[in-house]
Amino acid sequence: MISQIAFILITAAATWICIKSVQRIRRNIKLGRPENRSDRPAERLKVMTRVALGQSKMGKRPIAAFFHILIYVGFILINIEVLEIIIDGFAGTHRVFEPFLGPVYGIAIGFFEILGLLVIIACLVFLFRRNVLKIRRFSGVEMKGWPVLDANYILIIETLLMFALLLMNAADAEFQNEYSMPVSSWLAPMFAGMDATSAHMFIEVCWWFHWIGILFFINYIPYSKHLHIFLAFPNTYYSKLEPKGQFKNMESVTTEVKLMLDPNAAPPENYQAPEGFGAKDVADLTWKNLMDAYSCTECGRCTSVCPANITGKLLSPRKIMMDTRDRLVELGDLKDKNGKGFHDGKTLHERISAEELWACTTCNACVEACPVNINPLDIIMQMRQYLVMEQSAAPSELNGMFSNLENNAAPWQFSPADRANWVQE
Repeated sequence: MISQIAFILITAAATWICIKSVQRIRRNIKLGRPENRSDRPAERLKVMTRVALGQSKMGKRPIAAFFHILIYVGFILINIEVLEIIIDGFAGTHRVFEPFLGPVYGIAIGFFEILGLLVIIACLVFLFRRNVLKIRRFSGVEMKGWPVLDANYILIIETLLMFALLLMNAADAEFQNEYSMPVSSWLAPMFAGMDATSAHMFIEVCWWFHWIGILFFINYIPYSKHLHIFLAFPNTYYSKLEPKGQFKNMESVTTEVKLMLDPNAAPPENYQAPEGFGAKDVADLTWKNLMDAYSCTECGRCTSVCPANITGKLLSPRKIMMDTRDRLVELGDLKDKNGKGFHDGKTLHERISAEELWACTTCNACVEACPVNINPLDIIMQMRQYLVMEQSAAPSELNGMFSNLENNAAPWQFSPADRANWVQE
């Protein structure tokens, strides 16, 4: 009974903390501007199924895709066993499904063990790739300190959880000796000389370590790049369905221009003049931009294909997303302390420089490469709009073009009346 009470209290506390973290993330995402992404539900569901569930964009890098799919499938299927752990914890039973499933239970546990071993191998491979091979896309100015530790922590946690599961099964198999498991039976001889009391205690320790590890993992994820485990599905569902190169007109600008050109024109119903143009801070971005920032896996695929970054320029699409997320978390925490209407006067432009923004060629390579359909370009363009329309801080090359458009109705520096002179030659 003491064990059951402890299980209920620990689980309830961890669940409450997790719910608060999810609510905080949801609140932060809702700080963004509204945007309708609920149209064409059938097409959106198809995109989500293909990209998030089917991992379709991972295959462009086959080695990473293979080991990632092992962790992905293992994460989904092994969690079926968590249901048994929860029932055992609440009811005080041990392997509650075993009497009902009979021989099928041993087959299922054996399958889970093989998956667990494959997950361990995949995690070790990823640790080797990051820390020994030091693959280039895992480095960068933004990949210092916490981002590097975060990636290693999650792989180590997953490895330990799988080891705890296999050792628990090994001790259980040696003690009960009811069926042979493909992995734990190989480990069982290490418990050959253990008495029943010690074996039972070891099984309990492994069981509690595995469950508390799961609870810790769930509460760690909201602070980690691995939040994409859950956000990949809504993020891909709300993907941009229009062609990647298609830009939207700014409705506020279009309406203002129409009202200026026609003094008799009536403003739209409930129309409010815009307070500003473009994105100065995270609250000026859309909620989908902010969901993108939270969904970033920091895998570096976007930066590795960015032509600006490849040629040595300052731009890194991954850094754009990480800076946006860091600023959003900072602002959200300040609102928690000082009230919903609080703003510290800082801007996203203090984290992302104009040099980075203007290095972008708008080629959409980063958008195409992202395995969860994140769109760094959309954030870059909104921040550029702020620089041009609010700060008049466009590069000199663009200012010349703007001047020609205003005076000559074309990007070139000659009169519209001379536009057809070339046909005379």
